[in-house]
Amino acid sequence: MSNRAAKDAKMSRGKAVQEGVRVKLPAGMTWEKLAAMSPEEIREKGVFPAGFLPLPHPNHPEGGMVFPKFHIDGILKQEQRDLTRFDLDFDLPDHFLPEFPAPIFLTTRPDLGDVSKGNLVAIDNFYEIFKDALNPKQLEGLRLLVTPFPQQQFNQTDDRRSERASRGVTCFDCHANGHTNAATHLVGDIRPQEFRHRIDTPTLRGVNIQRLFGSQRALKTIEDFTEFEQRAAYFDGDTTLAAKKGMNILERGSQVHAMAEFQELLDFPPAPKLDIYGKLKPKMATESEMRGQELFFGKANCPTCHTAPYYTDGLMHNLKTERFFKTQMINGRMANMDGPIKTFPLRGIKDSPPYMHDGRLMTRVCRL
Repeated sequence: MSNRAAKDAKMSRGKAVQEGVRVKLPAGMTWEKLAAMSPEEIREKGVFPAGFLPLPHPNHPEGGMVFPKFHIDGILKQEQRDLTRFDLDFDLPDHFLPEFPAPIFLTTRPDLGDVSKGNLVAIDNFYEIFKDALNPKQLEGLRLLVTPFPQQQFNQTDDRRSERASRGVTCFDCHANGHTNAATHLVGDIRPQEFRHRIDTPTLRGVNIQRLFGSQRALKTIEDFTEFEQRAAYFDGDTTLAAKKGMNILERGSQVHAMAEFQELLDFPPAPKLDIYGKLKPKMATESEMRGQELFFGKANCPTCHTAPYYTDGLMHNLKTERFFKTQMINGRMANMDGPIKTFPLRGIKDSPPYMHDGRLMTRVCRL
C-alpha cells in the first residue's frame, strides 16, 4: 500500500498514477508458475493471490456510505455539512484515490476544458460555475444532484451514524464533480449481509455512450439509475426505514429527467494521443505505449469486452473468479462469486482508481 508513483503517468490535473503489482504471491509461487496452472489447480492448492479476492466493506456487518477524508474536509469547509461517521473511517490511502476535486468536461462545450476550474461543485457554487454553460433544465438537474437528502447513515433520526443530525448526502458526495472520489457502499439487493458486495463508486463521465448503469444491476437508462439511488440504494433497499428517515421521492418526468440530462453531458477527459478510432497515434505515442496497445489488441485479447473507441461493449460479463478460490470469510464478507459485471469504459481509466467493481485492485497497467 506504499506510495509508488509512476514517473510518466499523471491524472488529468497532474496527480500521479500509482504503478506496480500490489499483491503478494504465496511462498514459493511465481507469476510464471501461476500462469501455467489451471483454475482448478489454483483453487485446490489455495495459491490464488489474496489481494485479488473480493474486497470487504470497511465495516462489512454494518455497511453504509463511507467517504474519503479529503471529501469530508472539503464539504465541511464549503457548506458546513459533516459527512464524518462516528463508527468508522475510509480504508484506502489517498494516493490510491482519484484527484480531488476532479475536473469536469462537457460534451457540449469541449472548448471550455475543465469547467470546474479546480472548484468542488456544491449547492453554494453550482449556479455561478455553470450558469453560462447550461440551459435552465440542465441547471435544475445539477441543482438536484448537489442537494442534500436524508440517507441511511446521514439523517435526522437517532439511529444515524453521524454525531449530529444531518441534512443528508448528495449524489455528488460520491460522484464528486460528476466523477468519483472512491466513496464506498454495499450492494443493496443482496442478502444476507455477509454476501453483499462492496461497491466502488464509478465515474459518471461518458454515461452518454453507455446503455447499462450500475456495476451489477444492469439498469437500462440513466433515469432508472438516478431514481433507483434515491429510492433504494440510499436506504439499503429498506422502504420501512426510508419512510422513517425521510426518503426523497423524486418526480420522474421533471426532476429525474433533468438530473439525467445533466449527467449525460459529462465527458471523458481529453486524450490527444488517441485518434477517432480510439487507437494510438504512432507519432505521439511512446515505444512502451505502442507495445501496450499491441498486447491489448493481441495476446491479452482485451477487446473481447473492451472494444474501441470507448473500450466497452455495453454488456455484462461473468468473469467467474470463483473458479480460482474457495469460498471464505474475509472481515465479515463471504468471498464467493461476483456474478455478472458491467463492462465499464476504459477511456480515462487512469483518473478512476481503485479498480474493479469493488475497488479490490489498486493499480492498472492500462493508461488510456
